[in-house]
Amino acid sequence: MSGRFGRRSVGFALASVVALALVLAGGAVATQPEHVLVVEDADSGERLFTTPVENETPVTLAYNHSVEGSAVRDVYAVRGDELVMTRMEFASYGWGFPAQANVTRENGSFVYRPDDVRLSELYVSPGDVAGHRLHVGERTYDLVARSGGETVRIHVEHRSILQRMMP
Repeated sequence: MSGRFGRRSVGFALASVVALALVLAGGAVATQPEHVLVVEDADSGERLFTTPVENETPVTLAYNHSVEGSAVRDVYAVRGDELVMTRMEFASYGWGFPAQANVTRENGSFVYRPDDVRLSELYVSPGDVAGHRLHVGERTYDLVARSGGETVRIHVEHRSILQRMMP
């Protein structure tokens, strides 16, 4: 009888070890950090939306210049927990554009490639006239509609899969 009981104990112990290993492995996967781009109300901190991003995901703020009325695209790349500006594209010179910078012409637009502009956060005041849109990878978000015209804070943060699943 002790042999039968011993085999059951060993079998139960082995099954327990395998189950524990699976739980720990699942937990490790579920808690691995991922990056998400967060857009939140700048005053209240209320999250308007989050979207997963990876290193080098392009993030483009597209809008119409308030005075010139011409299209502007501020292009960033996600690098770790920062947004790094890779270029600015604009159709005509106006207030706020880099007049003294090395600007080239590409496909009918002026293109400015800044040196090492790294941001931990970006504040934008979306407006109807400018029609601010945020392109994240292949997705496009209407910042005016999402924010109700209120200033937003855009930043990248680390979140685990479990954190992303929670409301």
